[in-house]
Amino acid sequence: MSIQQIIFMVLSLVALVSALGVVLSKNPVSSVLCLIVTFFAIAGHYIMLNAQFLAVVHIIVYAGAIMVLFLYVMMLMNLDADIEPQKRNWLKYAGAVSGGALLVVLVAALRDASMPALSESSVEIGLIHNLGKLLFTQYVVPFEISSILFLSAMVGAVVIGKKD
Repeated sequence: MSIQQIIFMVLSLVALVSALGVVLSKNPVSSVLCLIVTFFAIAGHYIMLNAQFLAVVHIIVYAGAIMVLFLYVMMLMNLDADIEPQKRNWLKYAGAVSGGALLVVLVAALRDASMPALSESSVEIGLIHNLGKLLFTQYVVPFEISSILFLSAMVGAVVIGKKD
C-alpha cells in the first residue's frame, strides 16, 4: 500500500467520523466544529487531486465564511430546549426512510460508474494557470453572467439592509 493510499484512507476516515459527528451531535456548536473538520478533510482530498486552488477556496469560503455565519446565527438564536416544540416520532422515521431511499438511489447510480485512468497530461489539470485559462477562454460568458448575478445579489442585500 502506497503512502497516497494511506493518506487517502486517513482523510476519508476523518471526514466520515466528523460528518457523523455533525449529524449525531446534540450541541449545535460542536456540530459546526465537526463540520469544519469535515471541510478540512475534503480540502485534503482536493490537494491529493492536485487541485490546490479548489482546496484553498474551499477552506476560505466554507470553513471560513459560511461556518462563521453559522456560528453567528446560532449565537443569535434562542436554543432553549424547554421552549422548543417536541418533534413527533413519525417525523424521525420519515427522515430515516427518505435518507435510506437517497442512499439506495446513490448506490444504484454509482454502481455502474467507472473512473477513467489519469494520464500523464492530466497531472496539471487542477492548477490555477490552467483553470484561469479555461475560465477566461471557453467559459467567459457564464463567468460574466455569474458575476452580474453576484453583483445584483449584493445590491439587493444593501437595499434590503437599508430599509427600516
